[in-house]
Amino acid sequence: MHRYTLRPQGAKNKGNMMKKLIIFGVNEQAELAHYFFSTDSEFNVVGFVVDREFISDREFLGLPVVATDELLDSFPASEHDAFVAIGYSKVNAVRAEAYRKLKELGFNLVSYISSKATILNEKIGDNCFLLEDNTIQPFVEIGNNVTLWSGNHIGHHSKIEDHCFITSHVVISGGVTVGHHSFIGVNATLRDHINIGACNVIGAAAVIMTNTEDGAVYVPERTAPRKTKSSSLEKI
Repeated sequence: MHRYTLRPQGAKNKGNMMKKLIIFGVNEQAELAHYFFSTDSEFNVVGFVVDREFISDREFLGLPVVATDELLDSFPASEHDAFVAIGYSKVNAVRAEAYRKLKELGFNLVSYISSKATILNEKIGDNCFLLEDNTIQPFVEIGNNVTLWSGNHIGHHSKIEDHCFITSHVVISGGVTVGHHSFIGVNATLRDHINIGACNVIGAAAVIMTNTEDGAVYVPERTAPRKTKSSSLEKI
């Protein structure tokens, strides 16, 4: 496991001493990845890559954007590491496909682990994006290409399989397995020692108490908003 420390003042003037990184994507996720890698890692972001049909501009955040089919000419895999910055589109399938492409091109895919996260395990895969205030307890296994947005609790002896996306303030209790390509929404809670099937979509605030089947969708019932003006409510 790599723990990245906050980049010291003046590091931007020492870019030649840092590892060169390219980011797959030119979206909000890519902008966030650029920010976190640039301020809290040993990497220097030097460019972006997307499939040719998605190129609308040859520059993003002041850095060059190249097409996947010209990537090796511009940024050789022998000299650059890579990171795929894509969200959970099509139950994480889009990110998984980009991950596969860069692997096949020979790139080493790196993970970002926030220096403000509490990491008490050693098993974290590549191309993971672990943001601030996550707590990862001992004996947890996190697969490849997993996103953990901020503020989650991953309980001891749990396993998060490849290509999952876990949003914010999710509680995964001890001994849980989350199947590959699954998405877990904000404030969801998973009880201990259950298995979440592959390609599950678990909605915001869902409480999961039993094993789930592959491809399942769990969305708690919603109460319609009150049709009134907030100004009409009695002040407390």
